[in-house]
Amino acid sequence: QDMMDIEVKPKPSRPHWYERHVQPCVAELLGSALFIFIGCLSVVEDSGGTGRLQPALAHGLALGVTVAVLGDI
Repeated sequence: QDMMDIEVKPKPSRPHWYERHVQPCVAELLGSALFIFIGCLSVVEDSGGTGRLQPALAHGLALGVTVAVLGDI
């Protein structure tokens, strides 16, 4: 009966090689591409009247979206 009181905890399994190596690299690639693409588009489409505010907001929002979507990876 003493044997029944012992809790058996399974060993935590190691993450799959895809989750350890490929997924972070793809997340980094997508995050960087989004950040650079949105940032470049905000500068190209600058109408002149917005000054430095439009590119700064676009970069900030792109970074925020990237962190929110890919942050858990």
